[in-house]
Amino acid sequence: MTSQTQGIHQLFQAEKQAKDKLEEAKRKTRTASGQAKEEAMVETDQYRMQRDKEFRLKQSKIMGSQSNLSDEIEEQTLGKIQELNGHYNKCMEKIHVNYRAIK
Repeated sequence: MTSQTQGIHQLFQAEKQAKDKLEEAKRKTRTASGQAKEEAMVETDQYRMQRDKEFRLKQSKIMGSQSNLSDEIEEQTLGKIQELNGHYNKCMEKIHVNYRAIK
């Protein structure tokens, strides 16, 4: 009977050890999974920040060139307006001269 009790006791101990090992493995898996998730999030954030920085650089280059283009168009427009005003004044002068000549 004692040998049966010892055998049962050893079986319980073996089950407990197996259960403990299984729990330890689960804990390590959760820890590793959590750590991998955190590392992935850090890497994702770094990538996002890098891409955002690149985007802002490209955006500033484009907006800067658009600003220069806008200034250039403004300058050309003012020059064209002055040119047209000059032509208008010359034509009006000719009309007045011709009108006076008819009278």
